[in-house]
Amino acid sequence: MPNPEELLKYTIPQLLRWRAQQTGEQVALREKEFGIWRSLTWQQYYDLVRKAALGLKALGVKKGNTVVLITDNIPEMLIIAVGAQSLGAVSAGLYQSSLPHEIADILNYLEARFVFCDDQEQVDKLVEVREKIPLVQKVIFEDPRGMRPYRSDAWFVIIEEIYRLGETALKEEPDLYDQLIAQGRPEDVCHLCLTSGTTGMPKGAMMTHRNYINMGVRITQTDPLQTNDEYVSFLPFAWIGEQMNSFGVALATGIAINFPESVETIMSDLKEIGPHFMFGAPRIYETIRSQIWLKMDEAYWLNRKFYHYFMAIAQQAAGFRMSGRPMPLKLRLLAWLGKTLVFDPLINQIGLRRMRRAYTGGAALGPELFTFYQAIGVNLKQIYGQTEITGIAYMHRDGDVRPDTVGKPLPGTECRISEKGEILSRSASVCAGYFKMPEKTEELLESGWLHSGDAGFLDDQGHLVVIDRLSDVMHSRQGQMFSPMFLENKLKFSPYIKEAVIFGNQQEHVAALVNIDPIVVGKWAEDRRISFTTFMDLSQKPEVAQLVHDEITAINAAAEKAHFKIRRFAILYKLLDVDDGELTKTGKIRREFVMNRYKALYDALYDPAVERKRVQATYQYQDGQTNTVEMEMRFYTVG
Repeated sequence: MPNPEELLKYTIPQLLRWRAQQTGEQVALREKEFGIWRSLTWQQYYDLVRKAALGLKALGVKKGNTVVLITDNIPEMLIIAVGAQSLGAVSAGLYQSSLPHEIADILNYLEARFVFCDDQEQVDKLVEVREKIPLVQKVIFEDPRGMRPYRSDAWFVIIEEIYRLGETALKEEPDLYDQLIAQGRPEDVCHLCLTSGTTGMPKGAMMTHRNYINMGVRITQTDPLQTNDEYVSFLPFAWIGEQMNSFGVALATGIAINFPESVETIMSDLKEIGPHFMFGAPRIYETIRSQIWLKMDEAYWLNRKFYHYFMAIAQQAAGFRMSGRPMPLKLRLLAWLGKTLVFDPLINQIGLRRMRRAYTGGAALGPELFTFYQAIGVNLKQIYGQTEITGIAYMHRDGDVRPDTVGKPLPGTECRISEKGEILSRSASVCAGYFKMPEKTEELLESGWLHSGDAGFLDDQGHLVVIDRLSDVMHSRQGQMFSPMFLENKLKFSPYIKEAVIFGNQQEHVAALVNIDPIVVGKWAEDRRISFTTFMDLSQKPEVAQLVHDEITAINAAAEKAHFKIRRFAILYKLLDVDDGELTKTGKIRREFVMNRYKALYDALYDPAVERKRVQATYQYQDGQTNTVEMEMRFYTVG
């Protein structure tokens, strides 16, 4: 790897050109389409960006314009984004699941002039709100299927036309692209990244070229990657977690980015890719863990015996590895035997056999889940950061993985804790502020430090411990402080619990609204011949309630203090969902929204006399339609 400080002198388009010069024949992007993997080298990637940039210029894209991308993960999303940045324009990503009215609001807020969509589904959303987005001049699309009705409308342009315009411009002025990117500066804003929106409409964080490249450089200083390493791109491009890898890490290291065929084929494509490096939100790792548990539940009794025996050994061994302590010889031999006989074949079936670096962020992950992955041989580590510091600012080091912390600051990152306990950070990865929000920017970057909004502290070893959002930290009626997120993670380590919302602020006891895992609990019910029809029916079965009751009892037994114990719970009749506004696009709970939406359930949780309550269950579908049914919910007291 070259001198990191040298890379920080480049913009993203300039660094792409440098990468093409250094490793031009190596694979940069790989996409599965119609069952076949096709590859682009760094030189081909650069050539397409150059054509796209000049084509966008011919289309009317100018410096300072915003080009928004609403797309699944495909190579073209990077080609268009970097092409726009080459002109001094600013790219931005929107979640593919966004509804038409959400898209209209965000496009107007970002002052979007051009939009790139991958297919008809996203184009149709724009057509629906066309009159509400007057600033949008052109809509570029990649997949022509279903687009015939729009081909005669000048508002729409297929990506091949962009390439054709660019190729013509390149022949006429071969040096034009180099002249354009020479005008860029590392401190220029290149991308508007939407925040998670836990407290309202997302804000556009103004990210610079240096933000992304610095993050890519610093993380790989801590955990080096090789140029022939493979990365799988499946996170939404609108999330900082994907941008930091596809912009920052990939350009800083030269690793290959692999794009699965579709969201539905991610897990099967993962087996073919066999990535060395992976980043995902906690929900991804929770899902994989559930799949592993299901595989073992369906295995022969002897295989299950082997699994449970060696899992106990592997967890002991993981404790030594994570802390960097030398392992006793007998334990080392038994752990090797378990790895060879049980865990290597197991993780090979999932596609994680070659994994050297696995990270999770965006929300806290329970300590038990870390130990589980480390035990089966996946080097999973916690990172901590936020959109406004390019995703990562703190990370575990190999041999110093402490599941109750988020690690130490990356090189070049400073940390301090304010008087009120807020985590403050400072580094070259801190964004330039919020788009069109000077007052919010001033609050965010007060005194030159990034204010995270999270409560935490630094322990004696310099590890950062994150307690919870400052606004989410709760106090019992007696004044004892507790973190709802900590208890939620405890609950979610159960294979039967997919999501949980903890309540208890200024109350006599803690209560929980629980989502069961439909796959795991469904299989559990089938094995016991418990009949059910729908998720709603399954969620209200007395046997399922007893199952959750036992899980909560076990968690309560391990709680050191009484105010950490869950006294009342109910099982929600539906899964918490992004479309219903209960979760952010990155899977975080919008706690206040949930409490207000289910106010009747919240009140019942704090009325010990209530054991049953008739409620109206309302569902909202992706097309915006709703359906309401009446049902009876049960409420349970623990202990």
